[in-house]
Amino acid sequence: MTLEEARRRMVEEQLAGRGIADPRVLAAMGRVARHEFVDDALRYAAYHDKPLPIGDEQTISQPFMVALMSEALALRGDERVLEIGTGCGYQTAILAELAAEVFSIERLAALAAHARRTLERLGYGSVHLRVGDGTLGWPEAAPFDAVLITAATPMIPRPLLGQLRPGGRMVFPMGEEELQTLVRIRKNEAGLEEECLGECRFVRLVGRYGFER
Repeated sequence: MTLEEARRRMVEEQLAGRGIADPRVLAAMGRVARHEFVDDALRYAAYHDKPLPIGDEQTISQPFMVALMSEALALRGDERVLEIGTGCGYQTAILAELAAEVFSIERLAALAAHARRTLERLGYGSVHLRVGDGTLGWPEAAPFDAVLITAATPMIPRPLLGQLRPGGRMVFPMGEEELQTLVRIRKNEAGLEEECLGECRFVRLVGRYGFER
């Protein structure tokens, strides 16, 4: 099976077959080559139903989880999105397929540099990257229509909530290291509407408003 065939099967069986219904998300997952974001030695496993190591004790998320989080943001195509935790850049690329502009923060400089090279090589010009404490957000670029956090946090990072536009959505894993829940928050005039989307397992979000190093 070629990598392209494996990607089509991933979309059909792992995503659509497990309830991912947004046609824009399914199309984006079918376009973005996940094997471009992993080490050459792991390309054979790029479309397997599991996370993979990317170095520095970090991982590229399971394809289903990437699709689920992307679908939960309910992006139409004209939004400005803040991503916390660039990692290898795969989720960033999916967001770039779904939104107008993506601002992504990674605390590990080596990962950020590698992600930047990959995203530039693949032509994602609508992505802005920076190295820093993601829990502080990107205040000079705010407000954002959507915020996605790709690491687990014990609490809602308040600066990120403040940078979310009224009517916007924030999706993130919340909980301790061993027990986490994927949460979606909608910010509206009446306050915050919180919804739990299921159990999950992510690396820890490190920063002033996350876990300590």
